[in-house]
Amino acid sequence: MKTKILKTEQEYNKACERIYTLINSNENVIEPNSPEGEEMELLSLLVEKYEQEHYPIEAPNPIDAIKFRMEQMNLKQADVALLFEGKTRVSEVLHGKRPLTFKMIILLNRYLGIPLESLVAGNKEVKLEPEKKEQLLRIESIKEYISGSRAAMI
Repeated sequence: MKTKILKTEQEYNKACERIYTLINSNENVIEPNSPEGEEMELLSLLVEKYEQEHYPIEAPNPIDAIKFRMEQMNLKQADVALLFEGKTRVSEVLHGKRPLTFKMIILLNRYLGIPLESLVAGNKEVKLEPEKKEQLLRIESIKEYISGSRAAMI
């Protein structure tokens, strides 16, 4: 297979098939510096790049991230109540009736290891007023940073 940037779904599928063939055709472990190892590493990078561009994974909703981590750690609401300042508040947050506070976000990150990005990225309700958004986007460096799909988030 000729190795090149993957631009179509067909090229992507061929690259995946080749990786599968390389992995399953050798009885011995493929050495990293062997021709097969080099080919597999290159194809893997190309497949990863294609997937990032065509199948992006968005950050989870913060509540889903919290529930997932609680499940992973086998925790109940009562176990994490101190991070939310009480049993009532944890229930309100997990049912979407109360937003996360900055303090909760920091505590969830510190004690449950939930990435900050997961706790703040999913909050689409926080937006600037149209006039303020327009004013902010007049600043060239901000406008360049917030391009395309990110502009919709502010």
